[in-house]
Amino acid sequence: MVAITPDTPIAAVFGKSVKKRKAVEEGLGLATVGDLLWYFPRRYVRTSELSEVATPVEGELLSVVGEITSSEVKQFVNRRTQRMSHRLEVRVRTQGPEFTMTFFLPYKGMAEAEQRRMAVGSRGMFTGKVQVFNRSWQLAQPHSVVFGGGEAPDEDGAGSSDEALAASLKGLMPVYPLTAKLYSWDLQKTIQFALEVVTGVEDVFPEHLLARYDLLDVMTALRWIHGPDDHSQVTRAQQRFRFTEALVLQLVLARRRAALRAQGAQARTGGVRELLATFDARLPFELTAGQREVGKVIEADLAQPHPMNRLLQGEVGSGKTLVALRAMLRVVDSGGQAVLLAPTEVLAQQHHRSITAMLGDLAAGGMLGGAEDATRVTLLTGSMGKAQRQAAMLDIATGDAGIVVGTHALLEGNVTFFDLGLVVVDEQHRFGVEQRAALTDKAATPPHVLVMTATPIPRTVAMTVFGDLETSVLRELPAGRAPISSHVAPLSEQPHWEQRVWQRVAEEVAKGHQVYVVCPRIAGDELEAGESDAPREDDRAPRRPLAAVEEVAAMLAQGPLSGVSVEALHGRLAPDAKEQVMRRFAAGEVDVLVSTTVIEVGVDVANATMMVILDADRFGVSQLHQLRGRVGRGGLPGLCLLVSHAETGSEARERLEAVAATTDGFELSRVDLEQRREGDVLGKNQSGFRSSLENLRVLRDEKTIVAAREAADALLDEDPDLTSAPGLARLVAEIEDSSRSDYMEKA
Repeated sequence: MVAITPDTPIAAVFGKSVKKRKAVEEGLGLATVGDLLWYFPRRYVRTSELSEVATPVEGELLSVVGEITSSEVKQFVNRRTQRMSHRLEVRVRTQGPEFTMTFFLPYKGMAEAEQRRMAVGSRGMFTGKVQVFNRSWQLAQPHSVVFGGGEAPDEDGAGSSDEALAASLKGLMPVYPLTAKLYSWDLQKTIQFALEVVTGVEDVFPEHLLARYDLLDVMTALRWIHGPDDHSQVTRAQQRFRFTEALVLQLVLARRRAALRAQGAQARTGGVRELLATFDARLPFELTAGQREVGKVIEADLAQPHPMNRLLQGEVGSGKTLVALRAMLRVVDSGGQAVLLAPTEVLAQQHHRSITAMLGDLAAGGMLGGAEDATRVTLLTGSMGKAQRQAAMLDIATGDAGIVVGTHALLEGNVTFFDLGLVVVDEQHRFGVEQRAALTDKAATPPHVLVMTATPIPRTVAMTVFGDLETSVLRELPAGRAPISSHVAPLSEQPHWEQRVWQRVAEEVAKGHQVYVVCPRIAGDELEAGESDAPREDDRAPRRPLAAVEEVAAMLAQGPLSGVSVEALHGRLAPDAKEQVMRRFAAGEVDVLVSTTVIEVGVDVANATMMVILDADRFGVSQLHQLRGRVGRGGLPGLCLLVSHAETGSEARERLEAVAATTDGFELSRVDLEQRREGDVLGKNQSGFRSSLENLRVLRDEKTIVAAREAADALLDEDPDLTSAPGLARLVAEIEDSSRSDYMEKA
């Protein structure tokens, strides 16, 4: 007999049913016995307890443990064949509604055998599509496995082993994520057989590591996760597989940190110029304690002979740009260049304006009126004219530009630097790893890297997504930042509030202040480039046109805000037009700016005190938090109105209520992660393997991830090549190789 190993094709353990095997191979994407064994249950149900069922949802596939309360065979004439046929009508009760199921059988003997199997008083698991018929809940196209019932014919004509499987269960039945063509017990039968016959399953943990981390061996963990006696066995098995995944991931990241430290870099300690000292002396305000502390850490990093790789995250308005500018000035003082990469032209232009304004004559290098030791701040974007572009590229190549600000245009091959010493990436989640690398590769020696995000990140997400970076956090807001009050305007219940929203805007303008109005669309159904909708859990609700910038701006100017200066801003405008609109708004010439999310980050207008976000449920939690951070920046209290048609009790409404309840971005980031798929939050562009967490959940498994990081550092300190754990070494190498190959393909 040929040995069955994890690499054996799945057909070797699937029996005679070609239909079921194809459902597993094609529907679930499982090809080998190993794939099957590592396809874990989604949940477990107690065979001794009836399922708790809230309000069923029509059309959904539902699996319940129920007790049969009636089981009756009825005759009927088959309309197609005009022959007498039979059906078994079964009713089951749960801890919730009762369900009716109908099984159609061609022969009386088969119907009676099925009735004996599904006898009154028996319990089992019943699966079907939820429907309502004659004001009664039904499970259509039902399938069942009865605990302790007799055998019934299966699709191959032989006796089914479903009941033998049910009888073997010791209190818990696994429920797997499946397609409509396959049932949970079909998969479990096959998995149980595979566990009996498989050989050669490698345990990536040698005995000494199993003992050190108190882990189950791999075969025990597989048996317990697929056929547990109780929930304690499930917990132990899950812990084994979650820790394995966390440890391999943290080993990869720890090795990456070590490799970065091993690279040579030019220490940037200042001394050529005195820009930073001059800049600090001129600051009209005190740095916050957090800014000073992070600044010292960054200066120490820049002074090392290996590259800094640091993530700077912080609340909206916490002063990250100022921290980054001070780091850039330190590098310019050292004779090098610093570059700031921004995700949009609006943000790049804003950074260029604000940095130039903060530096004053220190940014006028080579110009009349420039201060001694001044540098030049140069902007490079994709929409610049040929002459502007060439002049900017010349400044960058010759080193005349000490600070360079730009968009993806900086990544192009014809952009060269004189001496690139520091790369600052703003809104890191908008860029992939390969884009960051395309910029750092332009340096003669590995440059120092500072990546920033104003989207607060839970600790374990930072350790998972940005685990190859050291992390600094700015929580303290600078003096002068006023509180922002946020409120939901629920138009589904209070449609007349819409009129009050525009009255409130007019009142704010009458006080001499300015207002943002944010829409999810440009015109009609046209999205802002690079944007996508928030989770669409409310798609069953009637569709209504979403607010669009062009329509809303026209409506306001002609209606409730007539006589007020209203202008529109979105990504479809020509770059010069966008720049002019932003300049007029910043100068106070525009009272109300109707915009898409192009104003989400970096836009800083001190006189803007109010924001209205229309169809706010179409935005994610972090994006809403980012948007409202545009107001209250000039010492005046801010107001944010979240206008929505989302119904009370819906997930979208709960998301808005959470945003309105707190301005703590770190708390909101956890809410965001709990409500959305983790891959969306982690961002697939950060690196595929880090957003494809199979067993691990970054909030639920926080302790496991922290323990795995500590274990990874300790293991590599003892054994950098993992020679004592070859299985772990192989998994780490596979991920490193796949990550490199992904990068090569994208590059």
